[in-house]
Amino acid sequence: MALNIAIDEDYGYVIIVGVLSMIFAYGLGANVFLARRRFGIKYPTMYSDTNIQFNCMQRVHANYLEMFPTFLCALFCGGLAHPFYCAIAGIVYLVGRLVYSIGYSTGDPQKRLYGLFGYLGLVYLLYSSMELAVRLLRWI
Repeated sequence: MALNIAIDEDYGYVIIVGVLSMIFAYGLGANVFLARRRFGIKYPTMYSDTNIQFNCMQRVHANYLEMFPTFLCALFCGGLAHPFYCAIAGIVYLVGRLVYSIGYSTGDPQKRLYGLFGYLGLVYLLYSSMELAVRLLRWI
Protein backbone atom coordinates (compact mmCIF):
# COMPACT_ATOMS: atom_id res chain seq x y z
CA MET A 1 0.00 0.00 0.00
CA ALA A 2 1.39 3.41 -0.96
CA LEU A 3 1.55 6.25 1.50
CA ASN A 4 1.61 9.88 0.53
CA ILE A 5 2.94 12.37 3.05
CA ALA A 6 2.55 16.10 2.58
CA ILE A 7 5.25 17.97 4.42
CA ASP A 8 3.99 21.09 6.14
CA GLU A 9 5.88 24.29 5.34
CA ASP A 10 6.65 24.61 9.07
CA TYR A 11 8.91 21.56 8.69
CA GLY A 12 11.59 24.08 7.73
CA TYR A 13 11.79 24.98 11.44
CA VAL A 14 12.47 21.34 12.24
CA ILE A 15 15.33 21.28 9.74
CA ILE A 16 16.78 24.48 11.21
CA VAL A 17 16.73 22.95 14.71
CA GLY A 18 18.42 19.82 13.33
CA VAL A 19 21.19 21.91 11.78
CA LEU A 20 21.59 23.91 15.00
CA SER A 21 21.96 20.65 16.91
CA MET A 22 24.81 19.65 14.59
CA ILE A 23 26.53 23.01 15.09
CA PHE A 24 26.12 22.53 18.84
CA ALA A 25 27.84 19.13 18.59
CA TYR A 26 30.76 20.73 16.73
CA GLY A 27 30.96 23.40 19.44
CA LEU A 28 31.18 20.78 22.18
CA GLY A 29 33.93 19.02 20.25
CA ALA A 30 35.83 22.29 19.88
CA ASN A 31 35.43 22.86 23.62
CA VAL A 32 37.09 19.52 24.34
CA PHE A 33 39.86 20.29 21.83
CA LEU A 34 40.58 23.62 23.53
CA ALA A 35 40.46 21.99 26.97
CA ARG A 36 43.07 19.47 25.81
CA ARG A 37 45.38 22.34 24.91
CA ARG A 38 44.65 24.28 28.11
CA PHE A 39 45.18 21.30 30.43
CA GLY A 40 47.98 19.65 28.40
CA ILE A 41 46.14 16.38 27.76
CA LYS A 42 47.57 14.65 24.70
CA TYR A 43 45.77 12.43 22.22
CA PRO A 44 44.70 9.61 22.38
CA THR A 45 44.08 9.98 26.13
CA MET A 46 40.32 10.05 26.58
CA TYR A 47 40.16 10.95 30.28
CA SER A 48 42.69 12.44 32.67
CA ASP A 49 43.82 10.72 35.85
CA THR A 50 44.24 14.10 37.53
CA ASN A 51 41.99 16.73 35.92
CA ILE A 52 38.32 16.39 36.83
CA GLN A 53 37.29 19.50 34.87
CA PHE A 54 38.67 18.07 31.63
CA ASN A 55 36.92 14.77 32.34
CA CYS A 56 33.64 16.60 32.85
CA MET A 57 34.07 18.51 29.59
CA GLN A 58 34.89 15.31 27.73
CA ARG A 59 31.84 13.65 29.29
CA VAL A 60 29.58 16.52 28.18
CA HIS A 61 30.57 15.90 24.57
CA ALA A 62 30.34 12.12 24.85
CA ASN A 63 26.91 12.26 26.51
CA TYR A 64 25.61 14.59 23.81
CA LEU A 65 26.82 12.23 21.10
CA GLU A 66 25.21 9.28 22.90
CA MET A 67 21.81 11.01 22.79
CA PHE A 68 22.23 12.63 19.37
CA PRO A 69 20.76 9.83 17.21
CA THR A 70 17.72 9.54 19.48
CA PHE A 71 17.18 13.29 19.38
CA LEU A 72 17.52 13.59 15.60
CA CYS A 73 15.28 10.61 14.89
CA ALA A 74 12.57 11.90 17.23
CA LEU A 75 12.92 15.45 15.90
CA PHE A 76 12.65 14.51 12.24
CA CYS A 77 9.94 11.86 12.66
CA GLY A 78 7.83 13.73 15.21
CA GLY A 79 8.28 16.88 13.17
CA LEU A 80 6.35 15.30 10.32
CA ALA A 81 3.28 15.20 12.58
CA HIS A 82 3.73 18.42 14.53
CA PRO A 83 6.49 20.49 12.91
CA PHE A 84 6.15 23.77 14.78
CA TYR A 85 5.73 22.21 18.22
CA CYS A 86 8.55 19.74 17.59
CA ALA A 87 10.84 22.59 16.57
CA ILE A 88 10.00 24.33 19.85
CA ALA A 89 10.57 21.05 21.75
CA GLY A 90 13.90 20.67 19.96
CA ILE A 91 14.94 24.16 21.05
CA VAL A 92 13.93 23.34 24.64
CA TYR A 93 16.08 20.21 24.46
CA LEU A 94 19.07 22.12 23.06
CA VAL A 95 18.80 24.92 25.63
CA GLY A 96 18.66 22.24 28.32
CA ARG A 97 21.77 20.65 26.85
CA LEU A 98 23.50 24.05 26.83
CA VAL A 99 22.71 24.60 30.53
CA TYR A 100 23.77 21.00 31.24
CA SER A 101 27.03 21.59 29.36
CA ILE A 102 27.88 24.85 31.08
CA GLY A 103 27.17 23.39 34.50
CA TYR A 104 29.04 20.14 33.95
CA SER A 105 32.04 21.89 32.36
CA THR A 106 32.75 23.70 35.63
CA GLY A 107 34.16 20.47 37.01
CA ASP A 108 31.29 20.03 39.47
CA PRO A 109 29.15 17.16 38.10
CA GLN A 110 26.17 18.15 40.25
CA LYS A 111 25.79 21.40 38.28
CA ARG A 112 24.81 19.40 35.19
CA LEU A 113 21.44 18.73 36.79
CA TYR A 114 20.27 22.30 36.09
CA GLY A 115 19.89 21.34 32.44
CA LEU A 116 17.65 18.34 32.95
CA PHE A 117 14.60 20.38 31.95
CA GLY A 118 15.71 19.82 28.37
CA TYR A 119 14.44 16.26 28.57
CA LEU A 120 10.90 17.66 28.61
CA GLY A 121 11.51 18.61 24.98
CA LEU A 122 12.81 15.13 24.20
CA VAL A 123 9.77 13.50 25.80
CA TYR A 124 7.50 15.58 23.55
CA LEU A 125 9.53 14.58 20.49
CA LEU A 126 9.26 10.91 21.41
CA TYR A 127 5.51 11.29 21.97
CA SER A 128 5.07 13.00 18.59
CA SER A 129 7.05 10.28 16.83
CA MET A 130 5.00 7.52 18.41
CA GLU A 131 1.76 9.38 17.72
CA LEU A 132 2.70 9.64 14.04
CA ALA A 133 3.59 5.93 13.88
CA VAL A 134 0.28 4.94 15.42
CA ARG A 135 -1.60 7.23 13.04
CA LEU A 136 0.25 5.81 10.01
CA LEU A 137 -0.58 2.28 11.12
CA ARG A 138 -4.19 3.40 11.48
CA TRP A 139 -4.46 2.01 14.99
CA ILE A 140 -6.50 5.07 15.96
